[in-house]
Amino acid sequence: MNTTKIALVTGANKGIGKEIARQLGLAGFTVLAGSRDLHRGELAVKELVAEGLDVVGIQLEVTDETSVREAADRVAAEYGRLDVLVNNAAIIPAGDDAVSRIEPAVLRSAFETNVLGVVGVTQAFLPLLRKAEAARVVNLSTSLASFAQVGDPESRLSTVLTLGYNASKAAVNMVTVMLANELRGTGILVNGADPGNCATDMGGWTAARTPAQGAAVAVSLATLGSDGPTGHVYAEEGRLPW
Repeated sequence: MNTTKIALVTGANKGIGKEIARQLGLAGFTVLAGSRDLHRGELAVKELVAEGLDVVGIQLEVTDETSVREAADRVAAEYGRLDVLVNNAAIIPAGDDAVSRIEPAVLRSAFETNVLGVVGVTQAFLPLLRKAEAARVVNLSTSLASFAQVGDPESRLSTVLTLGYNASKAAVNMVTVMLANELRGTGILVNGADPGNCATDMGGWTAARTPAQGAAVAVSLATLGSDGPTGHVYAEEGRLPW
């Protein structure tokens, strides 16, 4: 029986997702690097494998039910279980804007990737997570999903007018809490990770935090012990007010 832990990271071809894959690989996991663009995914895998890590590319478009099902079938056939699922893939859609201006199609696209994608991937891989001894699910979140922080008029976050991203990530927080409640007592721990504003395509390359720093939050939750928490959102500083 293969005792090496298996982790799947969605959106792992760049940015924080690639750093999560790297750090899990360094921790001894076999990492399945999910990417909607197989070519870009293969470039990332080549880089990580060259570092001596056990990383395998897998085509996975979270908004495509066929792609998700085929990915789950492949993991089932080749590994038989999944120890860690990191739902990292997300978008800030072009045209994301304030409530008074956002186009319905833009808002819809944010929810299709950031919420329905997370739910669909989680549902597809849950049978494999149940086969692991102590599986972990980590959903990437953001301070922009915090009612406490965005609702504070003194906070810089109150000035960020991206309804699609903020609202969809707030929904991901609810998905996280509800899944944790559903799986309580099974040994599967479910938490959200706020990586902070990192220097990536999404966060902007002038951001102060590195992708590696952001990834560390998710990796710490992916490697929790059996006495770890479940159903919360954490940043580097600890559990966040939501």
